[in-house]
Amino acid sequence: MRHAHHRKVIKEKRPAKENIRTLKRIWAFLAEEKRRFLLVIGLVIVSSALSLLGPYLVGKAIDTIIAKTANGFMMIAGMLLVVYLALSLSLFWQNYWMIGIAQRTVSSLRLRLFEQFHQLPLAFFTRRQSGELMSRVTNDIDNMSQTFDSTAIQVVSSTLTLMGAIVVMLSLSPILTAVTLLIVPLLFGGMKWITNRTQPRFREQQQQLGDLNGFIEEVISGQKAIQLFAQEKEMIARFLQKNEQLKHAGFWAQAYSGFIPKLMNVLNNLSFALLAGIGGILAYEGMVSVGTIVIFTEYARQFIRPLNDLANQWNTLLSALAGAERVFAILDEQKEEEEEALDLPVIRGEVEFQHVSFSYDQAKEVLHNVDFSVKQGETVALVGPTGAGKTTILQLLTRFYDPTKGKILIDGHDILHIKRESLRRQMAFVLQDVFLFQGTIRENIRYGRLEATDEEVVEAAKQANAHSFIMKLPNGYDTMLQQDGGGISQGQKQLLAIARAMIARPAILILDEATSNVDTVTELAIQEALTRLMNNRTCFVIAHRLNTIQHADRILVLREGTVVEQGTHDSLLQAKGFYYELYHRQFQEVS
Repeated sequence: MRHAHHRKVIKEKRPAKENIRTLKRIWAFLAEEKRRFLLVIGLVIVSSALSLLGPYLVGKAIDTIIAKTANGFMMIAGMLLVVYLALSLSLFWQNYWMIGIAQRTVSSLRLRLFEQFHQLPLAFFTRRQSGELMSRVTNDIDNMSQTFDSTAIQVVSSTLTLMGAIVVMLSLSPILTAVTLLIVPLLFGGMKWITNRTQPRFREQQQQLGDLNGFIEEVISGQKAIQLFAQEKEMIARFLQKNEQLKHAGFWAQAYSGFIPKLMNVLNNLSFALLAGIGGILAYEGMVSVGTIVIFTEYARQFIRPLNDLANQWNTLLSALAGAERVFAILDEQKEEEEEALDLPVIRGEVEFQHVSFSYDQAKEVLHNVDFSVKQGETVALVGPTGAGKTTILQLLTRFYDPTKGKILIDGHDILHIKRESLRRQMAFVLQDVFLFQGTIRENIRYGRLEATDEEVVEAAKQANAHSFIMKLPNGYDTMLQQDGGGISQGQKQLLAIARAMIARPAILILDEATSNVDTVTELAIQEALTRLMNNRTCFVIAHRLNTIQHADRILVLREGTVVEQGTHDSLLQAKGFYYELYHRQFQEVS
């Protein structure tokens, strides 16, 4: 079974031109540090030249010892000291500057990726695990960072050293150069065999790591439900399975890449043996000096070592390319379009749906020819069974999705021509599941309008009936909340959500049954706060309990994506239609 899986992975390897395209995109980010990078390249050229000069001077020093010329030896020894000191300094500074370039580049890329998340439609996030997306921001970019730190310099340095070594070796002895080059076909043949098996494994490893991160994030956020349903063993079993898949992918990626240093050691030893044997014969025949053989042996190492470095860096590069592909895949996602969109500073709140239909997957419509209008300041309740389309209507109104057919107008403007930011800035939401950010209560309320003053925060909390419970907390408005409001009750979360909506000063208010799952006293406080919030605003209310919307100006009754009835509570009961059936069925269930 494993062999079959192995064959499948190999067939999925990317063409070389795709790798080149990814490298070009990485270079586009590195190019922002162009001047510093050119300076580093200059130091790399200097260090490569110095590393080639060192062995040459060593060979000449040996020849001067054999020739018994002490003055020449001392001069060469002094030159060697200067060369290796300069080499050390150039290596230090090129690494120092390259690390800075790498970190700034990766920081820029991470920022671009994070900004991209805020420009993608909601549909993108519904298809992805948040942990898997987090893996791209952290693991994949960190993987690229480690490669930038070392690989860019190493590739240039190794290439220059390789070319320089060949030129110098040819000038010293074409015969010994030919001997050294005998290993090149063996090297490239072995590298091709290893690379064809390594690259798909690195890509699979990154994918499995992202999948595991997504699962871990899901388990941690859903820990309460897991414990309530006693599913700990099931979660551990699923983790073991995913962890085993990651281990298997990582094992083969590292196993194949581990062949590279072994191959290089074999070729290095083979090259040294050939040079020693043939060089000895040439020295015996007087065709080369002993110093030349020493120089050549060192240059052979200078030739093999860059190849070895390039081979090792190739593994790192393949892993980084796998991560870069996943990052660029997000950057290539289509953003929410804002072409020729209007920026409306103030809206009245008149809403009109004109024959709107919508489908999430282009296969099955969830809304069919929905047609209604809402006047400024009117409260409209949306009722109907689960899946009727209530939430979808509000997601279209807020432009999380756009209609498949028809138009939605606000103050006579097609919302497709209104900037999403401008539109949503004039809306506020009080939902059944309140999300609070990690931070102080003051910061969470101010999230509705960041420029609000401390006095406005307190006034909004008073209007939302939240001030009294806030002042009873240890640090009042400066009390720190954990993510999702850990430490306060569900009712208190709702009051903070109302305060956040109050401070936003919206023209359109969207409510999703904000009084569910709270005690009677808190429900009264919430209802009183909502009454203040809804005053003189256009309001859309998703109603789960029909007795809470009796005073709505109009009720839209939805069934299977269609508005089947609309009117006031009393008129709909008198009509004895679908609303009448829903109301009495719910009343009987409660009683």
